[in-house]
Amino acid sequence: MIQFIEGPLWYLALTVFVVGVAWRIIALVTMKRPADLSEARSGSSGAGGAVKAIIQHSVPHGGNLGRTLYHFVTGYLFHVGLLVLILFAAPHVEFIQERLIGADIGWPKLPRWGFIIAAEAAFAGLILLYVHRLTDPVKKQLSDIDDHLGVWLTFIVMLTGCLALQEAHAGLRAFHLLTVEALMIYFPFSRLIHAFTFLLSRARTGATYGRRGFAP
Repeated sequence: MIQFIEGPLWYLALTVFVVGVAWRIIALVTMKRPADLSEARSGSSGAGGAVKAIIQHSVPHGGNLGRTLYHFVTGYLFHVGLLVLILFAAPHVEFIQERLIGADIGWPKLPRWGFIIAAEAAFAGLILLYVHRLTDPVKKQLSDIDDHLGVWLTFIVMLTGCLALQEAHAGLRAFHLLTVEALMIYFPFSRLIHAFTFLLSRARTGATYGRRGFAP
């Protein structure tokens, strides 16, 4: 079972993930837009609007600061913490260099205290975001099975990763990889794809409205 999880199933999950993400990105980039019949405002440009939208929506801003600050803080806690874990946790670095790169390139590894801080930030952010989703009247109504399943899959992956950190048993490592593979297969077909498309969507929206003289 461990050999199957670390062998054929891993390559199947990797293929589905890479092809699925590429397909979603290509579909988004090549999507046809209706012709904009309005005249461009003087001094406005699509490129400027795209850049402004990306920057503006990456920080709390405007009159809704009080309503969005919680979302921004918890969102950054989770996303930055998880990204640091994926790219710099020592077991992940070894896995990436061995299974994806095929060579030791001196990729920096987090010390144990760094892993603990990043893990706590990611767990805190994810839990607080999910609590807000469950308690906010609007988000509660808008959430569907995809939102809940994505959260729980991510939480289980993170939890099994912490359990496998000590490498006390090969089965724990394999179980963690199994949950990762399940998430990778689900990822391209869910809203989790926003990890790769959020910049493109913000840029396109910003470019459209920037041409009209204002930012969304």
